[in-house]
Amino acid sequence: MKKLGFVFIIFSFLLTACGNSDSAEELEEVTFVLDWTPNTNHTGLYVAQEKGYFEEQGLDVEIVMPGEAGADQTVATGKAQFGISAQEAVTEARVQDIPIVSIAAVIQHNTSGFAAPKEKGITSPADFAGKTYGGWGAPVEAAVIDSLMKQEDASVEDVEIINMGNTDFFTAVERDVDFAWIYYGWTGVQAELRDVELDMLYLTDYSEKLDYYTPVITTNETMIEENPETVSAMVAALEKGYQFAIENPSDAADILVVEVPDLDEELVHASQEWLSPKYQDDAEQWGIQTEDVWRNYAEWMFENDLLESELDVEAAFTNEFLPE
Repeated sequence: MKKLGFVFIIFSFLLTACGNSDSAEELEEVTFVLDWTPNTNHTGLYVAQEKGYFEEQGLDVEIVMPGEAGADQTVATGKAQFGISAQEAVTEARVQDIPIVSIAAVIQHNTSGFAAPKEKGITSPADFAGKTYGGWGAPVEAAVIDSLMKQEDASVEDVEIINMGNTDFFTAVERDVDFAWIYYGWTGVQAELRDVELDMLYLTDYSEKLDYYTPVITTNETMIEENPETVSAMVAALEKGYQFAIENPSDAADILVVEVPDLDEELVHASQEWLSPKYQDDAEQWGIQTEDVWRNYAEWMFENDLLESELDVEAAFTNEFLPE
């Protein structure tokens, strides 16, 4: 009897072990590459990770930082199945036959713009004249500055543009430049916490065509064609993660701080409070994208010689994976 009991225990153990193995095998391993260091643009991703929303969808997600190739190229080549990008970058990639596709908008409206400390006296695009702009060396920067300045009979030719690289915004405006392009939800909120008064010129205040999606969630065409269930699972988990952040900004901020302990806790909480209502904003659901927004910005880029050819808008984004 003792021998039979021992055999039964071993058999039960083996069944349990096999069951656990099968359960683990059910989770599909995928990689998600960020566009930049973790911040509140990414909160829904970390919420989905911590709350088990990915696991509920059968996914085992590894979140990685972008390497030298960048997030778009990493996703396009399949080294990561999903990533964070922006409409501008996806548009440029698509025109160059790089097969990435936007599958959800993280934020409904463009929250970026040009910022300058109050003492710089930059309260309108015309005030850019005679000033120094610090950017990252992309042609789109001069084009956007010029488009805003032209509305006030001014020209980008009167602006000195320098590449400030990875220099911190606050260091740069104290030492090297007069204004820079920032996302208010992070750098602007950080200025508030530092008691630095900024004049902020949002792009959306000057042109409807500059109200594009930034950031967006991307995948590649192969994933869409061969693994649509995986794409649907990813978007479903993210929708749940961002919805949690919309409804519970403080709790979501706590999760981001725990998941990325190097972040400034005060900044994360203040940024999350500012940004959470803007994830979905006036859209009928989180993540949705419209053809008008994609077409408007692509036309603007083409008119400003930022694209070699016109964009096939319908191929650049899709709403088909959003939960119904």
